[in-house]
Amino acid sequence: MQQLLGAHLLQEGDPPPFSVFNENGKAPLLLLCDHASKAVPKALGDLGIAAEELSRHIGWDIGGLDAAIELSKILDAPLVASGYSRLVIDCNRWPGGEGSTPEISDKVPIPTNKGLTREQVDARAHACFWPYHQEVDRQLDRMTAAGRAVCLLVMHSFTPEMNGFKRPWHVGVLWNDDPRLPDPLLAELRKDASLVVGDNEPYSARASYEYTLTAHAKPRALPHCSLEVRQDLMGTPDDARVWGRRLAAPIRAAVAMALG
Repeated sequence: MQQLLGAHLLQEGDPPPFSVFNENGKAPLLLLCDHASKAVPKALGDLGIAAEELSRHIGWDIGGLDAAIELSKILDAPLVASGYSRLVIDCNRWPGGEGSTPEISDKVPIPTNKGLTREQVDARAHACFWPYHQEVDRQLDRMTAAGRAVCLLVMHSFTPEMNGFKRPWHVGVLWNDDPRLPDPLLAELRKDASLVVGDNEPYSARASYEYTLTAHAKPRALPHCSLEVRQDLMGTPDDARVWGRRLAAPIRAAVAMALG
């Protein structure tokens, strides 16, 4: 089944490779969720791991989609969300590059990912990666028509502990070399004294394997960043929606400053 190529990887009954929410939203902001789903194409079975493992942070960004949908509603911003698990192919990694189809994730072996050929990686990219990113480009083309200025923000979540280190941050802003959106967003978030806010923590958007911001925002010169929330704070859909509501005002203010 691993040799199935292109569109043949997805079968009847498989979910689509992306979803769009609030497409007609009026805000000058496109929201993305790269790791929105833990779905696996039927042709790939269960990737050789238990459902409990797939439901952990290695399979998707827990709470990320629910928080992003809430933000989309409150901010009136379009949202594009990926349709498949990051273990099928990671939509924020260069296809075939580091972390794209990991053989091991947080010490958990992923048997179906072991020894993939270039053809097999390309099949996953054709079915699950490129359709998502093509939709991101389509939305940005639509939103920036006639020279309209917009921002790009990617919603993520992170596990509270990694390699024995308990991460202290509640939220983190990830960015590379364009401070227009991250600087005001960091400042707005830090107005809440109850929050521990990370600047390029627990990850850095300056890593070479980062795909989404590099591929979409930088070529268009859009203000951009990623926003991370710790997963134990939004482990249920209700909690995730609470965080969406909590983050809405800082994001709205930061977007206004970035475009002002």
